[in-house]
Amino acid sequence: MSSGILLIVGLGNPGAEYESTRHNAGAWFVSTLANDANITLSHSKKYHGLHGIAKIKGHECHLLIPTTFMNLSGQSVLALANYFKIPPESILVAHDEIDLPAGVVRLKFSGGHGGHNGLRDIISHFSSNQFHRLRIGVGRPKHSNDVVDYVLEPPKKSERKLIESALHSAEGILPLVMAGEFQKAMNLLHSTQPERE
Repeated sequence: MSSGILLIVGLGNPGAEYESTRHNAGAWFVSTLANDANITLSHSKKYHGLHGIAKIKGHECHLLIPTTFMNLSGQSVLALANYFKIPPESILVAHDEIDLPAGVVRLKFSGGHGGHNGLRDIISHFSSNQFHRLRIGVGRPKHSNDVVDYVLEPPKKSERKLIESALHSAEGILPLVMAGEFQKAMNLLHSTQPERE
């Protein structure tokens, strides 16, 4: 597991009406990376998404925001990974996570989809769950049956600020991630993250 990350995917739904919703937190992260690397993500029919190549601390890395809907994310990720021969373990998928409070981000390798349709479709397309995840906390609704509406709503301004701050923390450990130093990156990220409940 020492190889570094060659592709960072930010999950979300396409279209202006979804842009600022909690479900697009992964896409926010990749947009932030593109802005900070001074690159423009261009629409690619071949990869069904917005794509660009960024240099992050000397490491070249593909950035991808699928423009399929969330539950078809795997189509986009697999198309790019197959074309550039990128194995699942060299992919980092950034996604919204209701099991973490807003303002907390966590790195994780493999595992299930936890009911997240984007992850579910990626696992299905690759027939593998052996990829890295950046879990971006967006908090949980009071009632479990409100989850669909909750993730398709924008967070409160105060929550959005917390999430943006957490995304910058995650960006700070990317040099370690790019170099394949996942345990170090995880320890650093998790130790600097507040345990908000």
